[in-house]
Amino acid sequence: MEKLLRGLREFQEHYIPSHQELINQLAQGQHPRVLFIGCSDSRVDPTIITQAEIGDLFVIRNAGNIIPPFEATNGGEGATIEYAIEALNINQVIVCGHTQCGAMKGLLQLGELEETMPLVYEWLRHTQATRKLVEDHYGHLDKKAKLDVLVAQNVLTQIDNLRTYPSIHSRLHTDTLSIHGWIYNIANAQLLAYDEEVEDFVPPHSKISTTARGTQPLKPGGLSVSPDTVVQAQVSEPPQPYWPGVSRLSPRQAARIYRGRSA
Repeated sequence: MEKLLRGLREFQEHYIPSHQELINQLAQGQHPRVLFIGCSDSRVDPTIITQAEIGDLFVIRNAGNIIPPFEATNGGEGATIEYAIEALNINQVIVCGHTQCGAMKGLLQLGELEETMPLVYEWLRHTQATRKLVEDHYGHLDKKAKLDVLVAQNVLTQIDNLRTYPSIHSRLHTDTLSIHGWIYNIANAQLLAYDEEVEDFVPPHSKISTTARGTQPLKPGGLSVSPDTVVQAQVSEPPQPYWPGVSRLSPRQAARIYRGRSA
């Protein structure tokens, strides 16, 4: 607690005086540019890993960066999403998973949680589809590899769940909203972003557009990557083993996650 109090004093004595104009602007209202959906894990702080300023991000954090499908629960996630889109007019959404995720570890042993942590058990059931897909198509992988694939597939599952919300569905229909899937690697602080064009989690080479309309359209969940980058990746990377599976987790993507690569 003492450390937190020292930090608060530092914030008040040094940060506030040097950012007084920003503080005055925020006192009049918030205008965040991005809805960031991440895990509650203490090692994954969205404002720090993106170096965002106060007021830039509207944040949802919970165990496993899970967004239950529309009407599956009356929890705060749905209300926060609706407010972000309708009231704050946010047009960029990031779903960020991370390696070594405790919630995803729990998902792999869901039955064991029912008695010891019943609330966690009920919460993780919202992403049961992720668990079944990985068990059905990647069940032969060892525990570490399966966890890495589960983290990646969970991000894609939550993007699918986001699309069930009326506000999200409407904005996607008019190309005024972009959804991006990220994986943050705790071990090396590197980031991968899902690109629908190449069906892979790749290093994010392009900036997120500031406006969805009037720019080169980004498919939900994807960040654009230049053709040169794709060609270079195809030339430089050796052939990868094939792991069967019928999902957006392509063989190349699964190989990348399995190896624990972040670049």
